[in-house]
Amino acid sequence: MKRYTLWIALLTACSLAQPALAGAQREEAMSANARASLQKSLADTAVTRTAFRNTADEAAWLSEMSKRLARRMPDESERIEFLTTLHWEASRAGVDPQLMLGLIQVESGFRKYAVSPVGARGYTQVMPFWVKVIGNPDHNLFQLRTNLRYGALILRHYIDIERGDLFRALGRYNGSLGRPEYPNLVVGAWKRHWDYTVPTRSADRATSSRS
Repeated sequence: MKRYTLWIALLTACSLAQPALAGAQREEAMSANARASLQKSLADTAVTRTAFRNTADEAAWLSEMSKRLARRMPDESERIEFLTTLHWEASRAGVDPQLMLGLIQVESGFRKYAVSPVGARGYTQVMPFWVKVIGNPDHNLFQLRTNLRYGALILRHYIDIERGDLFRALGRYNGSLGRPEYPNLVVGAWKRHWDYTVPTRSADRATSSRS
């Protein structure tokens, strides 16, 4: 266990020491059902809140993640908007929001207007072909909610293709399927910097002790 923890720490340190690894998702054949499902998810009405069921959990998560993100995103109002949007979009896609934070750290270094040498854009480094495949020409991949929604849905799509194999899904996301470097960096960043469990509220503990 100690050796594994050291390995993760070293991987994460490497991710912080080098430039972000911009994504290069590859356009692949997609079934009509998969395309329709992604198109429907993109078209859902925007919601300006997290996916937490109660305000106490939401406040605890936003406070903790905001502190961790402050060095990379100094403006507090920008951080809260980013984190609120990310939590909602990742959760609705069935992706761990903290995994998405690790992915964004590696992909763009939290740079909203990042553009890779191959044209991937924004926080989650979405390739423009996705707009043609599942979106519409009005979609701006530098817009916060649009970028995070695309990124979360694309990762979910790859996880489904790979039947839950996160490492292979991350490889697809980065266009490096079969190579371990990128998945290791993302998981390392996730576990080292963003892994967090909302504390159990005292009211919940009291209820549990009486049952």
